[in-house]
Amino acid sequence: MAKTVAIGKQDFEKIISGNYFYIDKTHFIREWWDSGDDVK
Repeated sequence: MAKTVAIGKQDFEKIISGNYFYIDKTHFIREWWDSGDDVK
C-alpha cells in the first residue's frame, strides 16, 4: 500500500495510524534557526 503525504495533518497519532508519509524536519529547522538565514 502506497503512503500519502500528510499535508496539513497535525496529529502524529493520526499520521501513523493513517499510514501517511512523514518527514521529521526537526534537525533542518534547528540548523536553519542557528544559521540566521532569511526565509524566502
